[in-house]
Amino acid sequence: MAQAQVPSVLLSRWDQWKARFLRSNGRVVDPGQGGITHSEGQAYALLLAQAFGDRDAFEAIELWTLRHLATRQDALMAWRWQDGEVRDWRNATDGDLLRGWALLRASRDSDWAGHAAKAQAIAGALVTICLAPDPRAPGEDLLNPADQSPASPTAVLVNPSYYLPRALRELSAAFDQPRLIRTADHGETLFRDPLALRDWITVTPEGVTPPEGHDDRFGWDGLRIPLYLVWSGRADHPAVRQAAARFALANAPGHVAGVTDAAGRVLSESDLAGFRAVAALAQDGAEGRLPAHALVDDATRSGEYYPDTLALLAALARAEGGAD
Repeated sequence: MAQAQVPSVLLSRWDQWKARFLRSNGRVVDPGQGGITHSEGQAYALLLAQAFGDRDAFEAIELWTLRHLATRQDALMAWRWQDGEVRDWRNATDGDLLRGWALLRASRDSDWAGHAAKAQAIAGALVTICLAPDPRAPGEDLLNPADQSPASPTAVLVNPSYYLPRALRELSAAFDQPRLIRTADHGETLFRDPLALRDWITVTPEGVTPPEGHDDRFGWDGLRIPLYLVWSGRADHPAVRQAAARFALANAPGHVAGVTDAAGRVLSESDLAGFRAVAALAQDGAEGRLPAHALVDDATRSGEYYPDTLALLAALARAEGGAD
């Protein structure tokens, strides 16, 4: 699957995002969580910098990450850094997957030297540390959300929004890791179960069940499921249609339902541009009218880290999701 050209009109939005959230030393700050830095934030920034051809930003982000988060004994990152030190040494598998993919793209697509070996090491660590046998089908793997997340032959906790099938497939092809492509395929099969459209689920031998230790809802985590499926060229996946229907449950004009419970009741809705961008992406995919280079409307931006990041990621997913 080829990388599509990101529309140049988005460059000003990338510059605005950097001014708000990226420090000159390469650290991405999440003001809404007390100014912490987390591994997925560094990885999102790497993907965006590579897509926008911003090598200076990419190298600064990666250097800060190497010095402060990629300091475990394996190739994965610690999840949270705050007040000058790591505060949570567990990894977050989505952050590692996204960073590995960003490093691969930098080497393969941008010809930026020095990153392929790191991407290869991350791909290997994902296989050895972040996969767990599916209790329903022990020959297939589920993506474990963290190295210390509970997984047993009777129950595996899964965050479906940690799957970006395209990233798994491309890392698999680049570094001869066939379990990663099988994980991507199996994940897309898992998402065909309507019960899997959640922030968190538990997979047992009997099937998908409510999550252990988490609220049973489709919310700020789960909304990335359709984003990542569209980015992976799977706009026709049933989960994209189901997510579009969830987003459309909002009551206020111009809002999308950001959080819905297991019964479909709206718990929170928003008109922030990033959430509307993901909802528009899901709606376009569900209706089969997703142009590869169309822009997500981002006329208003919130100044909040997560929705502003989602707006840029949705624009990138829309640009690249139709590429073959």
